Amino acid sequence: MEEGNRESGGQPRRTAKPELLVPAGSLEVLKVALVYGADAVYIGGEHYGLRAKAKNFSTEEMAEGIRFAHAHGKKVYVTANITAHDADLCGVEAYFRELSALCPDALIISDPGVFEIAREVAPEIEIHISTQANNVNYRTCLFWQKQGAKRVVTARELSLAEIADVRAHIPDDLELETFVHGAMCISYSGRCLLSNYFTGRDANLGACTHPCRWKYYLMEETRPGQYLPVFENDRGTYIFNSKDLCMIGHIPELVRAGINSFKVEGRMKTALYVAAVTRTYRRAIDDYFVSEDCYRENLTYYREEIGKCTYRQYTTGFFFGKPGEDAQIYDNSVYVKDYTYLGIVYGVEDGWCRMQQRNKFCVGDTAEVMKPSGENVAVTVIAIRDAQGNSMESCPHPRQDIFVQFDQEPAEFDLIRQRAEGEGEG
Repeated sequence: MEEGNRESGGQPRRTAKPELLVPAGSLEVLKVALVYGADAVYIGGEHYGLRAKAKNFSTEEMAEGIRFAHAHGKKVYVTANITAHDADLCGVEAYFRELSALCPDALIISDPGVFEIAREVAPEIEIHISTQANNVNYRTCLFWQKQGAKRVVTARELSLAEIADVRAHIPDDLELETFVHGAMCISYSGRCLLSNYFTGRDANLGACTHPCRWKYYLMEETRPGQYLPVFENDRGTYIFNSKDLCMIGHIPELVRAGINSFKVEGRMKTALYVAAVTRTYRRAIDDYFVSEDCYRENLTYYREEIGKCTYRQYTTGFFFGKPGEDAQIYDNSVYVKDYTYLGIVYGVEDGWCRMQQRNKFCVGDTAEVMKPSGENVAVTVIAIRDAQGNSMESCPHPRQDIFVQFDQEPAEFDLIRQRAEGEGEG
């Protein structure tokens, strides 16, 4: 870890630069996250994580991702944070034996029984305690350390003052990880029962249907069929629909609280989202560790770049006290989306960029190249060819392999985006 030089109130201090931990729902996104500045990524295998609807990683993909990360001096953590039933335990043991051979850097676990299996089967792998374990006080953190945990992920309900107090009561070698960006859950520490109640799909086993984003009406028991809006709005109300967390404007406070790892939510997000968020937080953290003045001079840039991601409006969550009514979005569950993801450059040969189309674009269109360095370059699409070399005026087929020529040549891992005009894969 690198050393910083700030203190509370902006005075010099010595503190380790926090890790930037980013989600990856696929091998492509894993590579993008690491190239765009993540120190570590967290991923899910095909079982025992809380994102069953995400693409997730096969054993082969996980092995490749871990090799890629380690070759770049980065880390990979694997989620296994379900609340396990008896029927899951044998499978968990076999899964951990398989993971042990792949050498991930840590397992993220919430269930004590699953924790014990990991300690028995894969003692060489670090264990991080998931936010699902409701970690809200220092005695809980000390308990998990005694069991052998290396890191505890704080509950989303903690304020910065509470996190700082936890930090003051635990040893330096017990790490704290905290969510700083992404979607929030209506339920305590994400342990929600709504999905199971409405659909039979258990959020605590990774199958959440996100009923907190649905529209709800009120019905009085003696007036069946008469549905009244809970809020005076003819479109109904989304009473559980929370805004997204964003702490890009509060890096100094997060560092001063003693957080070791800044965690971004979003294992079901696209490469564009992950690249934009990662790149922005990377620069903000690095700028702060140059000087607080450097960080504050660039606040407008960070906020503009974060605003180019898909999001539901932003909030600071519980960090500065319990959220009020302005932390919810009552009239819709639609994302704000200013940019559309066109694709990622997998390689360049003789001026032609090899890509896989993610949303339709045409010859003559203006687009923007996002570079890991933080630079954004406006380009024009000069020509498009399909995989067989045939010229095309546009690429309307989803996930089509194409070759594109721009008026300025991008590099491998550059992402191509365009100001959004309609819906697509954001």
